[in-house]
Amino acid sequence: MNKYVSTRRIFLQKGLTLLACAPTIPTFLDQTVLALSNPLDQSLTAQPTGKDGKILVVLQLSGGNDGLSMVVPYGDDAYYRARPAIAHPANTVLKINDYIGLNGKLTALKDLYDNGELTIVQGVGYPNPNRSHFRSMDIWQSGEPDRDVATSGWIGRYFDNACPGCDPRIGVSIGETLPTAMQGERVMPLSFGRPESYRYHGQDVRDYSKLNQTSANDPPQNGIAGNITPSSQLDFLHRTAMDAQVSSDQILRLTQSHRTSTQYPGSEFGVGLKTIAAMIAGGLPTRVYYVSLGGFDTHAAELPRHDALMTQLSQGLGAFWADLKAQGNDDRVMMMTFSEFGRRVQANASQGTDHGAAAPLFVMGKNLNQGVVGRHPSLTDLDQGDLRFGVDFRSVYATILQNWLETPSKPILGDQFPTWNLVKA
Repeated sequence: MNKYVSTRRIFLQKGLTLLACAPTIPTFLDQTVLALSNPLDQSLTAQPTGKDGKILVVLQLSGGNDGLSMVVPYGDDAYYRARPAIAHPANTVLKINDYIGLNGKLTALKDLYDNGELTIVQGVGYPNPNRSHFRSMDIWQSGEPDRDVATSGWIGRYFDNACPGCDPRIGVSIGETLPTAMQGERVMPLSFGRPESYRYHGQDVRDYSKLNQTSANDPPQNGIAGNITPSSQLDFLHRTAMDAQVSSDQILRLTQSHRTSTQYPGSEFGVGLKTIAAMIAGGLPTRVYYVSLGGFDTHAAELPRHDALMTQLSQGLGAFWADLKAQGNDDRVMMMTFSEFGRRVQANASQGTDHGAAAPLFVMGKNLNQGVVGRHPSLTDLDQGDLRFGVDFRSVYATILQNWLETPSKPILGDQFPTWNLVKA
């Protein structure tokens, strides 16, 4: 008798019992059990999928990225007057036009731009900007500036509206904590730092081990297998449904077997991008991936610190897009960067910059129409020392939701925001 059965089979065995004994089971578990219990009936699982469809990768630049050091307005004397010690000399800038250029470290991104695979969206922000890291990040991730407490994220609401009851692999975040942006009311995606850490380590880990070592033919005791009671089983499935439905061994196998000739940086950021590329190559149904690069709170000695981050960003994204191109998947993927705010125009006394407001963001992919969107904010007509926004970030979200993920944006964002001619029809 085989003493080792998959988590999926155990989930079916236990989950169907749970359905019989707990009528208040959460909707996502209810739909998951029903869908998985009949593999011939795809009605509940045949939702939009990233296995052979469009994929979005969201890259969070944490800490408040200095947009003026990423997209440099080298053609404006006001830039050099405001930042005499930390401005980038014009001869080091990778020029886009006669006014702006990319940071000299972003060579891979300049290549993408030259190939028509990178769009710079200028002056992105929102009305009455907040300069607190936590509050502004909540605003960007929730997509709801007027809500005091974020209870869900814009991507999470996309999952809720576009694919309720679908496989939790519909969204994957690289990180130990699921970001607010990915949290929905009905769909809760996966989150892990590294594939090898994607294991259940909760307080019932011994019961979890028993479940994985129980024969599928072992008769349940009092309707519940092993020593797990209905109440503990409900609690257990609340916390382990995703582990039970999606074997972590699958993701680990995909990432360990992925072979690529591209050289990723060895940082957490590089490993995260390589993991995402491996999961895309492996054909997971994931539609949205989320990854972060931190360290952008550059209050002091910004020039070397920010340049190092730009180097890491360029190397990581260069490897990622080369990997996708080798797979033949680069035409299915779009990436969007964002940060919670930009930095102030004027440098501070510590040769750094303080919390600001509007900043540029990047959109990457093969299906883009424009190289530059929006006008660069004025460096002299400021809002309390900060750049005035010209593009509402929710318009960027609406554009991606409608024109890339092909879903109505109003139910997700709460209003119909203008869209930009970013994505090829």
